[in-house]
Amino acid sequence: MRYFLHLAYDGTAFHGWQIQPGVITVQQELDRCLSQVLRQPVYCLGSGRTDSGVHASHQVAHFDADLPPGLDEATLLYRLNRALPAGIRCQVLHPVPPDVHARFSAKARTYEYHVRLTPDPFAANFSLYLDRAPDVAAMNEAAAMLLGTHDFTTFSKVKGAEKHYNCTCFEAGWHEEPGGLVFRIRANRFVRGMVRLVVGTLLSVGRGKMSPREFGEVFRSLNRVHAGGAALANGLFLCRVEYPAEILGDAALPTGLPYFSKV
Repeated sequence: MRYFLHLAYDGTAFHGWQIQPGVITVQQELDRCLSQVLRQPVYCLGSGRTDSGVHASHQVAHFDADLPPGLDEATLLYRLNRALPAGIRCQVLHPVPPDVHARFSAKARTYEYHVRLTPDPFAANFSLYLDRAPDVAAMNEAAAMLLGTHDFTTFSKVKGAEKHYNCTCFEAGWHEEPGGLVFRIRANRFVRGMVRLVVGTLLSVGRGKMSPREFGEVFRSLNRVHAGGAALANGLFLCRVEYPAEILGDAALPTGLPYFSKV
């Protein structure tokens, strides 16, 4: 049986999602605890690979397993959360058809980057602090250029594994929130390092180091060296992964949480 597992994690103590030798990752801990609870080898595949220090308020992973007799989905979820470290919490577990894939079946993903404009010792692990407010209008003028289907080579850590760098961006913009700003970007896919490089370059615009016109020229240059530095990982959240309604079916997704939605 194939299952979808919806989870959230504080990425501060983890070296990203993907299993890597010699370090602790979210996928590694999830696999370890699922295998422990189910008493069988379990390997999860996620909807995307968040970098070291990046958080998720909504990540989705799938795994294949046979539940032992007497162990239902609710009990598995309870035991899994008891076994996992405090920085990872699983919220929903439900079966899906065997051909559904957490990564390739997703239709859109949303990331948010949080910036604090007032000092807050409790937000240090979850936002970037700026001691001067950036020019939001200029940043949004630049961000509007991201909308549509484009080659995002400029905003990618170029690696040979990528077949192409084309992404369709549905939403990109800065919004005010209490004590600061949040940048929200929604697209069908993201290439490696894309959001942090976009945010870092937009912040250069907001600081007056680059004009919106120059941002567009950098974007169209398809040259990574022209982009600004990557924003720090601590402000970034994967916050929504969207799937067709027929995949999620009648899963009892939490109400009142916008990232648990069907499309």
